[in-house]
Amino acid sequence: MRVQTRDLAAREEKLEALQQKLTESVGALVTGDDWKRALEFAAKFRSRSFNNTLLIYVQHYAAFQQGRVPEPMPTYVAGFRQWMSLNRAAMKGQSGYAILAPVTARFASPNPADPDSWHRLGRGETPGFGEAVRSKLIGLKPAYVWDISQTDGEPIPEPPRPALLQGRAPDGLWDGLADQITAHGFGLRLVSHAKSIGGANGLTDYMTREVSVRMDMDDAAQVKTLAHDLLTAPTGVS
Repeated sequence: MRVQTRDLAAREEKLEALQQKLTESVGALVTGDDWKRALEFAAKFRSRSFNNTLLIYVQHYAAFQQGRVPEPMPTYVAGFRQWMSLNRAAMKGQSGYAILAPVTARFASPNPADPDSWHRLGRGETPGFGEAVRSKLIGLKPAYVWDISQTDGEPIPEPPRPALLQGRAPDGLWDGLADQITAHGFGLRLVSHAKSIGGANGLTDYMTREVSVRMDMDDAAQVKTLAHDLLTAPTGVS
C-alpha cells in the first residue's frame, strides 16, 4: 500500500509539473511568428490534442537549441511501443517528450438513462447481465513520445502523398459553397499561393472569421478545399 501511495504521489507530481510546463509554454509564445509556427505544427498533428501538440513543439524546439535534434520542427512523433513495432528505438541520450495521456475506466449500468445507475467496473470485472458498458475519461497521466530524429533502426515507409484534384469543378458548386461560408458569418479570401497561408491549400481563421483558399490550383482542387474548410474541425487548415 505504501508503494502504491508513493507511486501515485510521484505521478501527481509529474502531472502537475507537466501542466505547469504547458502554462509556461503558452506564456512563452508571445510573438506572431512563434504562434504561427506552433499553429502550423499543430495543423499537422490533428490526432493529438492541441495541449499535447504544443508540449511536443516546445520540448522539441528546446532539444534543437541544445543540439540534440537536427531540425527545429518535429516531423513524425510516436510512443515507445509504436517505435518498437516499426523496428526503431530511441537513441542513447535522447529523452522523450512528456505529454498528457488520458486515463479511462469502464462503467456499467442496468439503466443507461439514469445517470446515478452507473458503477465503475474493476480490472477484469465483467458487467452484469443486460448491463450497458461505457468507457469514460477519469483523469490524465504523464506519457512520453519521441520524434523520428531521436530514433534509429529500419527506415520508415514513405506514406502515399495526396495529389491535388485536376480539371474543372461542376458548374455552380463553388458559388454554392461560397454562399454557405458567408452564411456562417465568414469572409472568403483568395490568395495567390500556399506560402500566404503557411503552406496549406486552405485556411480557416476562427479569430478573424475568414476562409482563405489558394488560387494556384485547378478549379476542382479549389472547390474541394472550400468544401473541406466548410466542414473542417476547429483546427481550420486543409
